[in-house]
Amino acid sequence: MENTYVVSGRPQGWYPADPVLKAEDILSKIACTVPCSSAFRNQVEALAEKQGVNAADLARSILLTIPKADIDRCPDPGEPADDDRETIILKSGRTSGRELRRKPRLQLRMPDAVPPVRLRKALNLALLLACNDVEMTVSLPGDPPPPPPGPTAAEAELKRLCAHQREQIDRLHSIAGMLVNDAPPDGVQSARDALHILGFVPGGSPAKAEIRARFRMLATVHHPDSEFGSHERMSLLNQAAEQLLKR
Repeated sequence: MENTYVVSGRPQGWYPADPVLKAEDILSKIACTVPCSSAFRNQVEALAEKQGVNAADLARSILLTIPKADIDRCPDPGEPADDDRETIILKSGRTSGRELRRKPRLQLRMPDAVPPVRLRKALNLALLLACNDVEMTVSLPGDPPPPPPGPTAAEAELKRLCAHQREQIDRLHSIAGMLVNDAPPDGVQSARDALHILGFVPGGSPAKAEIRARFRMLATVHHPDSEFGSHERMSLLNQAAEQLLKR
């Protein structure tokens, strides 16, 4: 993208020898160059024109009223892309009339030198405020404290899914636990007891591969290292598997 501008005045990169604002020259300011995309510059200039001010006024209003930490949190629109350049026509000096291609930029006159990144962030925050993409509140002495922010829709949905998963896990644990809790108090005394503990139909003849698979599945729940495990339950599972596999 390309725009053509006619510029005049001091050469690019000029700064006063003494950047300190003097009492006898209160109107003197420092030239700050802010490289930015053409689209961002156009948005800033349009907002400034709408408010009846210039881009420097927008930046100063943010720098003076918003805490630095909040400005730093604002996204930096960044410098222009490689194909985003503008053509200027010089009007003064020996190079008058010469065309020059350069990065798009905002030229701001500020009372003090401010890094370009911070100026871009401040101007971006001004745009976000103007578009109602961010909100700013003022708390005066005596105002009640603001209510704590509620969960976002994504957080609420994640909480619901976690609760559902937990409910499913608890239900499966209860079902698996019933198989072991109902075992005879004297432990595994017969193949019928072993089939019951492993969840097979009494009197059935499951293959050894089925017995091992069932044992591994129940062991993940009842192993002492698991959340719901216990030594007693694991001992009954071991007895049941040994009883059926030795046949």
